Amino acid sequence: MAPRPFRNLPVYWRSPLVPDADMVTAEYGDHTFAPHWHDAYTVAVIEAGAERYDYRGTHHVADTGSVPVLNPGEIHTGASATAFGWRYRVFYLPVDFVHSVAASMADRRLPMPWFAEAVVRDPDLTARLRLAHCALQDGIDPLAAELALTDAVTTLLGRYAAERPTPAKLHRDAVRVEAMKARLAADLTEPLALSELAAAVGLSPFHAARLFTRETGLAPHAWRNQLRLTRALPGLRAGLPATDVAMEQGFTDLSHFTRHFRKAFGVSPGRWCGRGVAAD
Repeated sequence: MAPRPFRNLPVYWRSPLVPDADMVTAEYGDHTFAPHWHDAYTVAVIEAGAERYDYRGTHHVADTGSVPVLNPGEIHTGASATAFGWRYRVFYLPVDFVHSVAASMADRRLPMPWFAEAVVRDPDLTARLRLAHCALQDGIDPLAAELALTDAVTTLLGRYAAERPTPAKLHRDAVRVEAMKARLAADLTEPLALSELAAAVGLSPFHAARLFTRETGLAPHAWRNQLRLTRALPGLRAGLPATDVAMEQGFTDLSHFTRHFRKAFGVSPGRWCGRGVAAD
């Protein structure tokens, strides 16, 4: 059976974690973009189909799984390269944001990043960018979303920028790690962004995440979720409803709690308590 044609259905949205950035989740069937340019870095993930476009004097085709990367101010076009169109997720990342991420990686000021490769084919990078885009759009966990975005952008810069930032040497710093743990544990119901956690200890988000992950073995959001699960166990043992326990420990809802509980303990909260599935 032939794939159904995609509709012309773009959804533009923003995230408070990158207030000056625009994001798009879209599918296009027969739309054709006139020559135009953006004042931001355009980074896309092709989820299905393929897009063709002219950019810097060359014709390109970005197929499923690839990552088109367009530098700011460069004129380009866009149209379907298949009979049924294409579906993609796009970041329009401000120049200052990308520049600051590069500088934080190297811990020094760098020239404005430039990407020579118009279509990147790197499954690992594709997965990281897609994870970040989905996490930002879901808006469930700002700590996890900002970490995913930082990870995706630093991976892109570290592998494909013309001048690749070399991460500065990471020194042990038990005092800062303990301070971050205290901040993460202070109020598990409080939404917390990675930039807030990093600012509390005087580090960039990139270096705060690197330091914390190296010293604890878990990324900040994963460590916080593990603490939530640990603190949830007494309530479950006492027979409290799993929904109440989930909300008390800062999980968004029961399904969010159950998903993380299963990953950690291999069973749902209800089965862990020996009460069957009624509380799941």
